Amino acid sequence: MKLYLHYCGIVCALGDNHQDILRRLLDEAGSGVLPTDAWSSGRTLPLGQVTSTLPDISAMPLSMRSRNNQLALAALTQIRPALDAAIARFGADRIGIVIGTSTSGIASTEAALRQFSADASLPAEFHYGQQEMASPADFLAHVAGITGPAYVHSSACSSSAKAMASAARLIKMGLCDVVLTGGVDTLCAFTVAGFSALESVSDSLCNPLSANRHGINIGEGAALFLMSAEADSASSGVALCGWGESSDGHHMSAPDPAGGGARLAISQALQRAGISASDIDYINLHGTATPQNDAMESRVVHDLFGDAVPVSSTKPFTGHTLGAAAAVEAALCWLTMQSDNVQGRLPPHLWDAVADPQLPALNVVAHGQQLGRPIRYALSNSFAFGGSNAALILGRE
Repeated sequence: MKLYLHYCGIVCALGDNHQDILRRLLDEAGSGVLPTDAWSSGRTLPLGQVTSTLPDISAMPLSMRSRNNQLALAALTQIRPALDAAIARFGADRIGIVIGTSTSGIASTEAALRQFSADASLPAEFHYGQQEMASPADFLAHVAGITGPAYVHSSACSSSAKAMASAARLIKMGLCDVVLTGGVDTLCAFTVAGFSALESVSDSLCNPLSANRHGINIGEGAALFLMSAEADSASSGVALCGWGESSDGHHMSAPDPAGGGARLAISQALQRAGISASDIDYINLHGTATPQNDAMESRVVHDLFGDAVPVSSTKPFTGHTLGAAAAVEAALCWLTMQSDNVQGRLPPHLWDAVADPQLPALNVVAHGQQLGRPIRYALSNSFAFGGSNAALILGRE
């Protein structure tokens, strides 16, 4: 059974529409990661902030009013007509929602606690429900009038990849005809401080695979897909062909250096897609620019694919969007796999080009590099804290 990703809504540091995002990704190779101290008082850090105007949600129930849900609605708005058509055709109870997030609306709680610290009162606009993990799925169901299964995955950086795998299972089990799936996460002081405490945050643009890499740039974004098993001539033609999930349980924050879990997730995705490693045209690396992740991932990729397949990390463009990362990066793959990209232009790898001699050599995508033909299969990796690993394979006939 093919599971088509018919429509895609995306908002991230590169923009809030397909045209602007592709232009900045492929034509300009321009990062959306910019310096700010908005979430790290007294310390300026490069962060992937969404700067576009977000939808007004002041008429929504108080428990649903968060910036996280605003980003989710911005992505939904791009594909709302197609979702409404699916509801009209199949019924609201046959549409599911599975979303990935890691912090939900905790930024609202941060603001509330700052006021409470100052005057022992909570803001009138605060509700504890704004930070609940289920909030994005509940909010989208409320906005769209969907009554089918609606839930959230929260497994750090693999969250939205696991959400998309769960969406596929809902359809394959016959529980849903269409699933709205993807991920959303927003910047907050909690994650910036947490990664800073782990000494994993870079003071400059992140530098994946480089000998000079020293940490991530955190970002925010949302990407949503309409998934179904039914072909639609009016939509993208891109399908979720395979996925793999594993948990290596090596360490709370560090990946298994041998990459056993990552290798298993990728191998499962290839097997489920019914293709071999040689069929993959492009790999979107997890590519966090942390020493241990890049070392593990590059070795696994080299072992499985050799040094010929083009690879890049798109996190220097968007920042690491945490629970939304897998969906945002799948969306970037989805955009480059559209039929008008006849030469197969690939997302470039933004770095200083100082390769780490301790890592195996990979075919790192240069600005302007292309396959000379459309991209048929793309692999996107996501490796999270706690050893939660996920891999997605997108394909196009």
